[in-house]
Order: sequence, then C-alpha cells, then structure tokens
Amino acid sequence: MDFQILLTNLTNPTLLFFVLGVIAVLVRSDLEVPNASIRFISLYLLFSIGFRGGHELAISGFCKEVWLTLLFGVMCAVIVPVYAFFPLKRVFSTADAGAISAAYGSVSAVTFVAASSFLESKQIAYGGHMVAVMAAMESPAIIVGVVLMLLFDPSSREKTSLKKVLHHSFTSGSVLMIIGSLVIGLFADNKQAEGIRPFTTDIFKGFLAIFLLEMGMVTARRFSAFKKYGWTAIAFAIFIPAFNGIVVAILSGLVTDSVGNRLLLAMLAASASYIAVPAAMQIAAPKADPGLYIPMALGVTFPFNITLGMPLYLWIITRNLL
Repeated sequence: MDFQILLTNLTNPTLLFFVLGVIAVLVRSDLEVPNASIRFISLYLLFSIGFRGGHELAISGFCKEVWLTLLFGVMCAVIVPVYAFFPLKRVFSTADAGAISAAYGSVSAVTFVAASSFLESKQIAYGGHMVAVMAAMESPAIIVGVVLMLLFDPSSREKTSLKKVLHHSFTSGSVLMIIGSLVIGLFADNKQAEGIRPFTTDIFKGFLAIFLLEMGMVTARRFSAFKKYGWTAIAFAIFIPAFNGIVVAILSGLVTDSVGNRLLLAMLAASASYIAVPAAMQIAAPKADPGLYIPMALGVTFPFNITLGMPLYLWIITRNLL
C-alpha cells in the first residue's frame, strides 16, 4: 500500500475533527453540537452532493457505463445481505442477524461524502451518476434483510408489515433528499445552477468537518454499550466491510475504467448504514438490538473505512489487479 496516501488521509482536517469528537467524549468535555444544527448540516450535505451529482449527470448524460454501474451497485446491495445473514444467524438472533445484514448491504451517505471529498483532494475525477448509484443501493438491502427475517423467524411475520417497510425505505428523509436533489440538479437550468455553486461547493468541507465532529462524539458514546457483544461483532464489523471493499475494488473494473468511480463503488460496498436502516428496523425488527448494529456500523466500520479502508481500496484499484 502507498503509505503516503494513508498518511495524507489520516491528517485530513475533516477526519481529525472526527478524532476530536471521540476525544471530547473520552475526556468528558461539555463540547456539543446542537441537534438542530446537526440535522441542518446533514440535510445540507445530502442536498449538496445530490445536486452536484445531478448537475454533472446532466452534463455527461446517460450512457452504457452509467446503467452498468447502477446495476452493479444494486446487485451488491442485494447479494451482501444474503451471504452476511447466515453466518450472523449462527451467533446472533434472527432479528439481529437480519438488521446487521441489512445495515451492511445498505450504504452510508456520510462515508460516500467523505470518499468524494478525499477524491477531490487528490484531484481524481468521478461521475455525477455515482450519487444515483448510492441512492439506488440504500433500499434493496433493507428489503432483503426484512425478507430473510420473515423467512427464518416465523414470529416476526405477524408483527412486520412489508408494505410499511417498503414505504419507509423509499420515503425516508435521507433517501428523499438525495434523490430529490439529484433530480433537481439534473433538470435545473445550467446558468441558474452555477449561481448556487458557492453554496454547494465552497463551504462543503467546513460543514463536513463539523458533522464528523458530531459523528466522533456519537461513536464514542455508543461504543461503551457495544462492549458486551465481545470480539465477534468487532471482527465482523471490520472483516465484512474489508472483504466487500476489496472484492468490489477488483470487480468494479468490469463496469468502469474510472478510478474515482471504482473507489466510490468500493466504499459504498464496504460502508454500513446507521441512519436509514435503524429507522426501518424500528418498524420491521423491533426485537433487534440497536445497541448492536448501530455501534458496529458507526463505531467500527465507519472509522475503519475512512482511515484504512479508503487508501487500501485505492491502492488495489491503482495496482490494476483486474
């Protein structure tokens, strides 16, 4: 691996703010970001990345590569929960296994934002259609996870309404915001779109830094409740994302030659949802423990991906293994 890339990534200001958030909790500081501000910043990040992606997609247009990449992303979101569920079911309850597999098949928008920021810092181009790929990968994994729970846990069939889960999967705030912004960016007048560029680009990294500060504090708070599950959960939260990211970093060469697009695909496959999936699992799997699958995704997988995973997947891609 190119350790210069790793060092550069570890000294990225946005990542260092994540570390600051962890430290703030460990030293019991009274540092906090108001909930209303965090909600606004999260909506802003989704709006910004969606609008920019839609605008870039309008310029580049739809082509065979775009459709193949979308199909590849959706296939990953469907396959990952299936092969993750069965080994998980041997260790955890069916409800927990379903929730974890759905989380790891789905994607993290914040991980995508961090990866796109990393690519921009390296001046590596990526397609605007990757935002659409991210949006398309979020819901299928939730549906697959719920279906697996219904098949292997008969008691959940009476309590779970698949219709409600489907509705929530496609209308949750994060999904609606990213898809809506993408569509608006796609159809917006070019001159008018340029008028809001300072808002969507110039202040983006500053807001991302504050958001990751909050993510660091949330991670540190949740990790203490996670200790009771031991090393099995921690090992899974590192091994499965690393496996997914490495495999997709290699196989993504089948659908695109773009280094930026391949890294984003790898990061999406390696990421785990800690926003959309927990919200859906409140409806679909109330017996699943959010003190397990949220800290796995946010406390272990997210830091791993943005520190070690990202440079690892980039190194594999640039080594032209396929």
